[in-house]
Amino acid sequence: MAKITQKITPFLWFDTQAEEAVKFYTSIFKNSKVGSISRYDEGGAKVSGRPKGSVMTVEFELAGQEFTALNGGPLFKFTEAISFVVNCETQQEVDEFWEKLSAGGHKSQCGWLKDKYGLSWQVVPTVLIEMLQDKDPTKAKRVMHAMLQMSKLDIAKMKQAYEQR
Repeated sequence: MAKITQKITPFLWFDTQAEEAVKFYTSIFKNSKVGSISRYDEGGAKVSGRPKGSVMTVEFELAGQEFTALNGGPLFKFTEAISFVVNCETQQEVDEFWEKLSAGGHKSQCGWLKDKYGLSWQVVPTVLIEMLQDKDPTKAKRVMHAMLQMSKLDIAKMKQAYEQR
């Protein structure tokens, strides 16, 4: 992954767990891999306060999307202001990503969760977007109401609300 192939690359700041987090994420998503790892040299270690030779950055791909993880120290934390949406075609995909990404983390409402590193994710069935954008506002409203009652999103229950007369 040394050659930059996309215009914008998400850069994730961790305290010391960048390499561990990358291994966790790449184990969950297909078409994923760990790329090059750079380490703090003497100058970088002095400026950052990180140990010389420790992991500084890890390049990686998730489902073909390039990312970089940085061990930058405890100064910054993840917030819900930034999240990654995982678009799922089936309930099986929703269930799998929901359980794997939330392991050791925190499950929230409306398909949102925080993983064990504090990074926010939205596990969303693609059919939800289609239903919410329906030209019949009554159908879309029923789907929205059903979704607001859920933690992990349930396609069957949302379709039931959508088709209700």
